[in-house]
Amino acid sequence: MAAGIDYYPPWSFYFKVEFTNISKNKNDVRFQAVSGLTVEYDIEEYKEGGENRFTHKLPVRTKYADLVLKRGMLIDSEVTNWCLRAFRDREFKPADLSITLMNEKSEPLRVWNVTHAIPKKWTVSDLNANDNSVVIETLELIYQYFTVK
Repeated sequence: MAAGIDYYPPWSFYFKVEFTNISKNKNDVRFQAVSGLTVEYDIEEYKEGGENRFTHKLPVRTKYADLVLKRGMLIDSEVTNWCLRAFRDREFKPADLSITLMNEKSEPLRVWNVTHAIPKKWTVSDLNANDNSVVIETLELIYQYFTVK
């Protein structure tokens, strides 16, 4: 393979998630999975009088899916503490975060900037003495919108 050639499409496993106003901890950027980077339009249907062959479908507003982040549970995490403050104390401090897909040289290939996220759900995987697996925590966030760089 020649040096300097970009491989297409990029691999999905090398990424980081940074909470810009929550944590500077290096461990808080490591997640196992990110899902929910989805945007779509709500559609309003309009039936025109006298025209029975079709219905006009008009875009109304964009809507964003919930963002789901999964990782091995951390004992000392500012991101987890941010979630727990929301659920325990009803302290909702919106966070901005960036999800960066990187190449093999740790250079950004694509960045999703998520604006005004707050915790919706926090889940810890089942604890099972018969299972030999890592405890996974799942953070589900709602947010206003994201932009793509």
